[in-house]
Amino acid sequence: MSSESPLSGERAGEDQEAAVPIDPATFERTQSLTDIAHRITVRDVITFPWFRPIDTISPTHTVGKGRTNLTLIAPDIMQTDTTGTPYASFSFRPTPSGGPGVSVHFTPGDYGATTVSDYLVTFVVTANGAVNLNVGGYAGGTTPTGLGPRTVNGNVAIVVGLKSVPPTQVTYASIQQTGGAGWQWFRTAIEYPPLIIQL
Repeated sequence: MSSESPLSGERAGEDQEAAVPIDPATFERTQSLTDIAHRITVRDVITFPWFRPIDTISPTHTVGKGRTNLTLIAPDIMQTDTTGTPYASFSFRPTPSGGPGVSVHFTPGDYGATTVSDYLVTFVVTANGAVNLNVGGYAGGTTPTGLGPRTVNGNVAIVVGLKSVPPTQVTYASIQQTGGAGWQWFRTAIEYPPLIIQL
């Protein structure tokens, strides 16, 4: 994993801009394509545009449709007017809720979903050294994938898979620091899993 970061050499919380725009496509994903893919056959009916994000929550877009929203826990700074990519930075310290973190709630029906479906919630972060996180999530009656303790370093896309979610179910995914270095959160994308077509 790359240890380069927009704030390389700076402590989290210092008023230092992330002057270089980030490209989430270059970040290492915490779940593989096989782990998160949705397999269909040519007989299945799919809805396009399947490949576009449903919504992207960020420091400059904190509330989506319906109950879709952002919670930041104990950030050092949230920089929205940077010349690069807006971000929130964190450094570890105990908090009443356990530690600094990011949580995003999402209700599929608020975006027009009418049937049970699978979703991915991806947190795009840069860790300025080894960062210990606890990845959490809730999807109703099924257990999300990608949960539990995780140590990340460098540019990482932390993926939570929400499985078999009813359209009216309020879901959430979260990352919360339990120790380690400073880090930055840039955005959280809510999207459908990639498709693998089986002939």
